Amino acid sequence: MLQNKIYLNYLSEIFKTFITILLGLSLIALTVRAVNFLDLIVESGYSVTTYFHYSLLNLFGITPKFIPFSFLLCLMIFIIKHGQDSEFTILWTSGVEKIQLVNLFFLNGIIIMILYILLSGFISPFALNKSRQLLSEDQLNSFLPTIKTQQFSDSFKGLTFIVDKKSGNEINNIFLHDKSNNLKNLSSNISDTSSTTIIARNGIVEKQNLFLMNGEIISSKKDNSKNEIIKFDQLKIDLTNLTTTTIKKPKLQETSTLKLFSCFLKKEEIDSCEKNLKKEIITTLNRRLVLPLYIPVIALICSLLLIKNKKKYWNKISIFSICFILLLFTELSVRYTGINNYIKILFITLPGILIITFYLFLKLRFSNELKKI
Repeated sequence: MLQNKIYLNYLSEIFKTFITILLGLSLIALTVRAVNFLDLIVESGYSVTTYFHYSLLNLFGITPKFIPFSFLLCLMIFIIKHGQDSEFTILWTSGVEKIQLVNLFFLNGIIIMILYILLSGFISPFALNKSRQLLSEDQLNSFLPTIKTQQFSDSFKGLTFIVDKKSGNEINNIFLHDKSNNLKNLSSNISDTSSTTIIARNGIVEKQNLFLMNGEIISSKKDNSKNEIIKFDQLKIDLTNLTTTTIKKPKLQETSTLKLFSCFLKKEEIDSCEKNLKKEIITTLNRRLVLPLYIPVIALICSLLLIKNKKKYWNKISIFSICFILLLFTELSVRYTGINNYIKILFITLPGILIITFYLFLKLRFSNELKKI
């Protein structure tokens, strides 16, 4: 009964440390990533609310990447801390076998592995897909943030613009070139117009509307005939039809795992399942469902710290290095699992081989230690 309470306390302590490290690393990465997301406001004119919503949804895409390293750190910290406090020594003298503690670490690794699969295989793709839908459904909030003085901007499909000066919402010396009919009804014959160019001396931007003064509209004809030129004193342009160049189509990592399986088995055609994407799908599925299997391996390697040995290759630096190299190997090799069959087979079978090998080694080693007592 007492042992069960100790084991539960150990599981709780490891899990709390794991969550703390994972959230810390994820928030740091999200902060760095969020700086890049500012382009959604500056370049594409999305609202601040959309920016924060999009950033928070991307947290679910960032977090799974730190799970293996966070588990390695928390388990190393736990074993080293309790080893230095002689708590493990008390357990050994009270009759607890080291293999029982290994089983506890392994169980913890299984729990983290399941969490990893749930996040990377289901929650993360769903959240990332929602973030992509958010950009697709949200309309242009304001044209003003996308305007940069004396610099060409192509933040919107088919529209290029530049202004000479900008003060508040007032702009001067404006040049707009529309080749996708974004600025509708500015020509007497839209069907015969290939592109529209607007030059204006002054202008005012009010959210999704652009008011221009003292300028002219130049409509280029498809048959290369004489351009149509219309001068104006005042012109109001509705910008609600503008489409940003932000990628709105879901990427492979934003596609449901079940849909990827259906695509791989050729049972369902989806937007991401185009042409020869089988190799990329294999890599994505291995990253989501096979890579988590290396978490229990990390638990067994860290258990080597329990071995009663003064040799250098059993110390904390060596064992941490072995685990880190293993994580580095998984991250590098998973990228080639869709290209090379040998790497794919090795990547899939290696976790099972390592688990059996390390567990049997630890059991044999601890049995020999008991015989020497």
